[in-house]
Amino acid sequence: MHYGIDPGLYALGEPGQTSPVLVTANYKMSFDRLREALPGRNLWILVLDTKGINVWCAAGKGTFGTQELVSRIESSGLEKIVSHRELILPQLSGPGVSAHEVKRLSGFKVIYGPVRAADLPVFLETRKAEPQMRSKTFNTWERTVLIPIELVSALKVGLIAMALFFVLSLLGNTGDGWTNAMNHGLFSASAVLMTILVGAAFTPLLLPWLPGRAFSVKGCSLGFLFFASLLVFRWKDWVAGTGRLEMLGWLFLIPALSAYLAMNFTGASSYTSLSGVKKEMRWALPLEIGAAALGLGLWIGSNFMR
Repeated sequence: MHYGIDPGLYALGEPGQTSPVLVTANYKMSFDRLREALPGRNLWILVLDTKGINVWCAAGKGTFGTQELVSRIESSGLEKIVSHRELILPQLSGPGVSAHEVKRLSGFKVIYGPVRAADLPVFLETRKAEPQMRSKTFNTWERTVLIPIELVSALKVGLIAMALFFVLSLLGNTGDGWTNAMNHGLFSASAVLMTILVGAAFTPLLLPWLPGRAFSVKGCSLGFLFFASLLVFRWKDWVAGTGRLEMLGWLFLIPALSAYLAMNFTGASSYTSLSGVKKEMRWALPLEIGAAALGLGLWIGSNFMR
């Protein structure tokens, strides 16, 4: 989370007074990808202080915004370095920047470039963005490459939860013999692990085909599907009545956790907006917390109140 560079004006190659000025965030990967896309070019790169956050997220937060852009133009002395008055901004910075205000306050005209840095060479030659340059795809592979960081983040807490479920299952089932207790502990830990995978991995993979628009609904639906498979696996306990309270606990726990983890993926997707995320959090989080608390209570009760 500390992956930033110093804001300011940078030279790529040997730019002069007429060289283009590209604007980006001070998230190091954004800066590096921009330079990598423009080998052999001579141009200026104006880096804004976005607190180390990428262009799209910073625009949504407001740190890649009008005032920061105007302030950076002034502090870098850009008007004395270039003879023209044009800035090329990433298209995804649009939500945070008011082009007419930048023009009024600084005299520089904002031109929105393509979504992807890879399209910049063509754009710089033609000064025209084709329709495919204006759209952000989010196909299966693009979603897949984002899963590891979400999974690692979830597992930091998930491993502790798995250990606690295992220990509590062990303590609550020792009366049935150590073999049964161990089996129950492993089952509980595995259920937590699978729930994490459902919310943080399978939901992004299956995103377009899951029902609903809200990420929490998508994650919840997949959680219910996983619970159904779990119920089949433990059907004997359900029929016998010995595990009904436990399975009722999992009925609330699994969809709640998978919905919460799926909702985390909003920050890595192009499916929603900042206002949409806030709206979803207002109604989804209380439901997730309530269901998780109820499920945990039922699960503990099933282990210690036989």
